Amino acid sequence: MRPGKLTARDLRERIFPFLGRRDDVLVHATVGQDCAILDFGPSVCVVTTDPITGAGEHLGRLAVHVACNDLATTGAEPVGLLLTLLLAEATAEADLEAIMREAGAAARAVGVEIVGGHTEVTPGLPHSIVVTAAIGRAPRDRYVSASGGRPGEALVLTKTAGIEGTAILAADLADRLRGTVDEATLARARAFIDRISVVPDGRIGARFGATAMHDVTEGGVLTGAWELADASGCGVRLDADAVPVAPETRVICDALGADPLALISSGAMLIAVPDPWPLQTELARAGIASAVIGTLVERERVVTRDGRTAELAPPDRDELWRLLEAAGVG
Repeated sequence: MRPGKLTARDLRERIFPFLGRRDDVLVHATVGQDCAILDFGPSVCVVTTDPITGAGEHLGRLAVHVACNDLATTGAEPVGLLLTLLLAEATAEADLEAIMREAGAAARAVGVEIVGGHTEVTPGLPHSIVVTAAIGRAPRDRYVSASGGRPGEALVLTKTAGIEGTAILAADLADRLRGTVDEATLARARAFIDRISVVPDGRIGARFGATAMHDVTEGGVLTGAWELADASGCGVRLDADAVPVAPETRVICDALGADPLALISSGAMLIAVPDPWPLQTELARAGIASAVIGTLVERERVVTRDGRTAELAPPDRDELWRLLEAAGVG
C-alpha cells in the first residue's frame, strides 16, 4: 500500500464494518468526521487521534496542534493529550528532549495538558513518529460535527490553502528549492509552522452559526471540501479560484509542480454556515482571514477553476507525499 490516508472506499469496506456500535456514542466514525463524540451526561467527551508521519521537523508542535485542531472542529475545549512516541534508533537524547520541549510549549499555548502516553525506541523506523490522542469537552447541546451542513449554506475557509505543507516543503526540500526560491521566501514559508492551530477558528465558528466544521489536512482543500459534503450527506460547488493561497505557497508549489489545493493544510478550517458575514466579521476581529470558497448543494460535487467546471473528487494522494517520495525523503 502507498503512503498516505486510506481512500473513502477502503474505510467503508475494510475499517468501518468492524467498529461495533453503542447508544452513548453520539457521533460515530465516518468519512469526514474528525472526532467521535461520547455522551457524558450534561457534557460530551470529544476524542480524536492523529499521527505525525510526514514531517522531519517540529514533531512535538505538530503533534499537539494537529490533534487539538480536530477537537476544534466540534467547538470543544481541549482538556488532555496522550502522546505515543515511536522513536527511530538513530534518535539522540537531545532530539527527544526537543520534541517534548516543543510539545510542552504548544500545549501551554492551547491550554491543554499532556496527561500521559507511551514512549519507545522502535526498530526499523527511518524516522521518529508521534501519535496523539486528544480529549476535549463541550456542552451537550452546543457541539458541532462535520455532518451538520445543509444545502444552501456557504462554505468558508479560514486562512489559506497548504499551510502545513508549505512549512514542511520549505524545510525538508530546501536544498531542491534553493536557486528557484529565494532564502527570504523559504524562511517565511518555514515560519508557517506557527499558523498551524485552528483552535481559535473553531471556538469562533461554534459561537457564530457553524453547522459543520472540518480541519483541512491530508489531501488539502479539495479533499476537505469533499469530505465535509460527504459527512453532511450533500453536495458542494467549490470555487477553486476563490481559495486563498499565500504567495510563499504559490511560489513553492510552482517550483515543485504541485497543486496548493491538494497540499496538506493544517492551520485552515472549513466552516459551513447559513450566513457567513457575522462569522467572517468575528474572525477578522480576531485577526483570522477567511473567504467564502463555495456552497453546499443537494447532490453534485463539482469544482470550478479557470472558468472550467469538473467533478470534485479527493486527489489520489496528497502532494506532500508525492513530492517527498520523489525526492527520497522520509
